[in-house]
Amino acid sequence: MEGLTLVEWLHRLPLDVIKDEFERLGILEINPVQALLLFNVGENEVTAGEFKSRGYYQGSNVSYNLKKLVDAGYMHHERSEVDRRSVRVRLTQKGRGIRDVVAKLFATHSDGLVSRGVVDLMGMDDIVSSLRRIERYWTEQTRYIY
Repeated sequence: MEGLTLVEWLHRLPLDVIKDEFERLGILEINPVQALLLFNVGENEVTAGEFKSRGYYQGSNVSYNLKKLVDAGYMHHERSEVDRRSVRVRLTQKGRGIRDVVAKLFATHSDGLVSRGVVDLMGMDDIVSSLRRIERYWTEQTRYIY
């Protein structure tokens, strides 16, 4: 990933790690972006509009990816009885299986970073804290664009 900015590197790393793991496991039906979307949703039930507001998905084509995940059986969708325009989605058992693969992968990598001395637990806390502050900064900036 030489030549990438820090932001580009942080964005691509999990996708590349997921892609490699899926290839190793023979999971070819969904892509890393869709897998990360499943991971981020977890046990929540959300509307398509909540994907961005909750930080589950940063792309512009959430509807496309949701449709693919529903069609492939990874997510269940249901129209709201209160507001028929609103569709709520949640993971199916198949989707939870993918979420578990990604969670295990991230835990393995986290443990590896600590066990190999790349970063200690305090350093990991500092990184997470810094990334949260950066995210808050960017969120505040985007609120004032319009």
